[in-house]
Amino acid sequence: MAAILAHREVAPLLSDEHFSVDGTLVKLYFIGHALMENRSGLFVQGDLTQADGHAERRAALDMVHRHSPGSTRRLTLGADKGYDAAAFIADLRQACVTPHVARKSRYSAIDGRTTRHEGYTRSLKHRKRIEEAFGWAKTVGGMAPTVHRGIERVRSRFILTMAANNLARLPRLLAP
Repeated sequence: MAAILAHREVAPLLSDEHFSVDGTLVKLYFIGHALMENRSGLFVQGDLTQADGHAERRAALDMVHRHSPGSTRRLTLGADKGYDAAAFIADLRQACVTPHVARKSRYSAIDGRTTRHEGYTRSLKHRKRIEEAFGWAKTVGGMAPTVHRGIERVRSRFILTMAANNLARLPRLLAP
């Protein structure tokens, strides 16, 4: 995936600041995670882990740190309500990441510091595009009935499918 994103025609399409993250169930016990750049909708990181109650939030932090290690620039990260947990929000803020996470109706860790800005609403709108790519991965990319066994094989297939999604999107993004 890194080679695709580093290409001289693709690199200008990417922002270093605005991202969305989400996960999707790949098999009964695996969950695929993806970090998407908001402006172009291209995936910049992917991972697959054992499904548990905290896998999405752990993987999101890992992918942000891998993509922008030690960054002091303020990043934004859009995510769904499943990421609205006080510890996760605190970890993001400590890592110079503004959490643009959809608020739970009760006991939300997201406060007015974030929601009052126009960018918050825009991030939540862009975040939904990641679901379209997961749908593509399961229907066109063959991830729904995966025949692979073992976490490394399924992880490789998931990341390859996310890279294929990037390649499928590039002709429209690069068209004049």
